Amino acid sequence: MGGKSFVQITGDLSKGLATLRSEIPEAMSAFNTLAKESMRAGALSALQKELIALAIGVAARCDGCIAFHVKALIRLGVTREQLMETLAICTYMGGGPNLMYAAEAVRAYEEFTAEQTKIAE
Repeated sequence: MGGKSFVQITGDLSKGLATLRSEIPEAMSAFNTLAKESMRAGALSALQKELIALAIGVAARCDGCIAFHVKALIRLGVTREQLMETLAICTYMGGGPNLMYAAEAVRAYEEFTAEQTKIAE
């Protein structure tokens, strides 16, 4: 687990997703519409919805989900405290295995915020 780069994961997956968009455009368009409509702010804010999505990604032990949702959370201005409270709930509900992926979410957060700082400099 420790050697993976979440920046690399999102880059690699983006290439595969581009291939899927070109080869199965109708299915990918439908999925993207579902994602966009599901994540639209309503009774829950976009930030709250991304925190839920991250929690599900942690519970499902999905590196790609963790990477993309942490990246989106940073874009939405998540605080470290909001992230940590969400990960605490993940650990409470899923025990040790979720704890390991909660730690991965922290690594993703730290990697993406460091990357953002480098870009800003």
